[in-house]
Amino acid sequence: MTQTVPPAVPSPLPPARRLMLGLQHSVAMFGATVLVPILVGLSPSVALFGAGVATLLFHLLTRGQVPIFLGSSFAFIAPTALVVKEFGPAAAGGGLVAAGAMYLLFSGLVQVFGTGRLLKVFPPVVTGPVIIVIGLGLSSVAVNQAKEGWGLALVTLAAAVVASLWGRGLFRMIPILVGVVSGYLVALATGQVSREALDAAAAAPLLGLPDFHAPAFDWRAVAIIAPVAVVTFIEHVGDVIVNGRVVGKNFLENPGLSRTLFADGIANMSSAALGGPAATTYAENTGVLALTRVYDPRVLQIGAVFAILFGCSPKLAALLKSLPQGVLGGVSILLFGMIASVGIRTLAEARIDFAHSRNLIIVSLILVLGLGGAAFPVGVGGTTLTLSGMALAALVGIVANLILPRQHQEVAGEPEGRDVSV
Repeated sequence: MTQTVPPAVPSPLPPARRLMLGLQHSVAMFGATVLVPILVGLSPSVALFGAGVATLLFHLLTRGQVPIFLGSSFAFIAPTALVVKEFGPAAAGGGLVAAGAMYLLFSGLVQVFGTGRLLKVFPPVVTGPVIIVIGLGLSSVAVNQAKEGWGLALVTLAAAVVASLWGRGLFRMIPILVGVVSGYLVALATGQVSREALDAAAAAPLLGLPDFHAPAFDWRAVAIIAPVAVVTFIEHVGDVIVNGRVVGKNFLENPGLSRTLFADGIANMSSAALGGPAATTYAENTGVLALTRVYDPRVLQIGAVFAILFGCSPKLAALLKSLPQGVLGGVSILLFGMIASVGIRTLAEARIDFAHSRNLIIVSLILVLGLGGAAFPVGVGGTTLTLSGMALAALVGIVANLILPRQHQEVAGEPEGRDVSV
């Protein structure tokens, strides 16, 4: 008689391990979360604090069922930077609050029309390659970081791989943190951490509240920033699908897309109300889930608390900010690759038959347009937005799946893509 091997780490986790895993999640999101405010002219400390608050609110509103971490959104960089420059940070906050309110509108529409209709336009032949685009679309970010120090990147990557495959106990559960610490120690030993960064960390106070500021509502700022939510709505759906595929649950059904959209909107508004950038679900942390196979939402909540603490500690934030790009690149290569692998698994488990031209065409369009740098301007409310990357890939996949004729593969009881004509 065979016994089933449990697919993930046994539960409940000891408190010390849960604490370390939460710290790993906060480290995974740190680089991207502080980069966005630096690029747009907002406070990195407020961004960290806001990300932690946004994540906790998201978990509260989704009843603690979805192991997602929220950090600074890259989609809003261009319009937010423009508004900060032209009208000031407070006006940018007002525009971002309005963008969060649009999520609440989308949530209401899903509630009225139902998630089932949406699921029909997101079959595996669409979601699989879109997930691949999410992972590989970030690959250039990882490689560009690694280029700043390939030696550190390889050391960091090797340490994370060794911990994941051959580590025991706690070390096997926190490979990303092991990789980051190993890479940083090597960087310190070889003098690859900038003296300016170390001096800044030494001079920074241990405790201190971030520089919060209230939003100000300016219709010009709202018109520039809020329409971006039309694009990030598609990204939200894709990220929730990715997270569900990693965990092995359908979060579009339970707790429901309407609830996750509502939670994301409130989270966005909370971060912006504090003076931070827009918050969004993070692929980096989904990659950590895939790597560790620890899906306990409480671990993400602990990571959110660490993010709040980092925001309240200028010294800790400055120390993490001193991480060399090579170290960040090493862990990013592994995390983003894990996301792409989940997409490949989605196609394999759905038994998509690529002997059918329809399946080949849909997947080809998604991959080439999503990864090839294609960008299309779209006018929304008098503002021109640019569809590119994952948002473009998802839209193209949806449209192609709806308009291309089917080739015998949707016979009742048959898996998608399977040829039943003979």
